[in-house]
Amino acid sequence: MTPMVDGRDGLEATPFSYGSGHIRPNRAQDPGLVYDLSINDYLDFLCASGYNSTMIEPFSDGPYKCPESTSIFDFNNPSITIRQLRNSMSVIRKVKNVGLTGTYAAHVREPYGILVSVEPSILTFENKGDEKSFKVTFEAKWDGVTEDHEFGTLTWTDGRHYVRSPIVVAFGGDY
Repeated sequence: MTPMVDGRDGLEATPFSYGSGHIRPNRAQDPGLVYDLSINDYLDFLCASGYNSTMIEPFSDGPYKCPESTSIFDFNNPSITIRQLRNSMSVIRKVKNVGLTGTYAAHVREPYGILVSVEPSILTFENKGDEKSFKVTFEAKWDGVTEDHEFGTLTWTDGRHYVRSPIVVAFGGDY
């Protein structure tokens, strides 16, 4: 099979070119799990990005106090991007059950040169609306620094639903 080509430069396409894939409308009606975000999650993201309470106030319904500790890496976005991996780091995500009860298992396609672990690797939802957190840890397999981006995926599945999160990792630098 011939790899997909990026229309801009004719080189092999990466997830930067084609995104997360094609939407399947029938499956979108019953996703099983979602990465749910509230307004406060977005405001906390701004805090982690260096905005202060005064700068954030126009985006909120009133004064907003930034949490004492927050990380831009823990923004509950389905895609996971690590810009400058050195040694190892972890991110926290949470998913919300919007379907029937069930048990989901994590399946990882690791980016080249990176060990990826998910804890816990099994999530059991007993009720609609249940939320579960998990930690994804990334460890570089070598000490070398490259400027290339490496791509992978994390997929939660109960055998019927497939909740896919793209992973992008670049090596080096400080984070």
